[in-house]
Amino acid sequence: MSRRARLGLLWALLGAAALAALLAPPIPQDPAYHRFADTRVVWGIPNALNVLSNVLFVLVGALGLWSVWPGRSDGLVHFQLAGERWPYVVFFGGFALTGLGSAYYHLAPGNETLVWDRLPLAVTLMGLFSATVVERVSVKAGLVVLGPLVLVGIASVVWWAAGERRGEGDLRLYALVQFFPMLAVPVMALLFPSRYTRGADLVMVVVIYGLAKGFELLDARLFSLGGVVSGHTCKHVVASLSGYWLWRMLIMRKPA
Repeated sequence: MSRRARLGLLWALLGAAALAALLAPPIPQDPAYHRFADTRVVWGIPNALNVLSNVLFVLVGALGLWSVWPGRSDGLVHFQLAGERWPYVVFFGGFALTGLGSAYYHLAPGNETLVWDRLPLAVTLMGLFSATVVERVSVKAGLVVLGPLVLVGIASVVWWAAGERRGEGDLRLYALVQFFPMLAVPVMALLFPSRYTRGADLVMVVVIYGLAKGFELLDARLFSLGGVVSGHTCKHVVASLSGYWLWRMLIMRKPA
């Protein structure tokens, strides 16, 4: 398949996803989303395990940010071009902030606090999408779209939050921001060769994140099995593993 055809498929995928979001009816936030199975208080912390499990996001994000930060000279992560690190700076910075925002949200779950969970997560996903474009499609294009993608991610959360305050909440744009990268990243991995080795690790990152979303759906069911840990806490642990896997890929890979 020619490069033009592969690019056409990628654009068609984006168009189809955007059209589906546009044609779908508005999606307000379900109030039941904020009712988690595990509300135990530990050390005076409400919803303690859902709060404390976010420390993994912060640790993985900080480790990744330290590893890819501009100016490092120890060779821990090698980039063929200096600019390639910026999508990963965005990703790991957003990953660490997601941990802080999620912990804040779980202290008092509600739409107002959920904003601070979703904002950094949207930025994180846009960083991953941009990094994949850089390494598989076009370095220049990936770096050019990084800023606009981050703005779109932020706008998707602001749009939803502002709508909720008016009683007209709409999650369609945020859903596009959250789920399109999880679809597009493995498609790009299939269609375009990477400039680095260990390309399969990128697909594994998406698989692990998908597994985390599965645990989220099993929140109450898992907690009912002995009342030890809930599905949402498991989600935090597994989702943190996706960030760790990406960091692991970066330190182990080499130019292809």
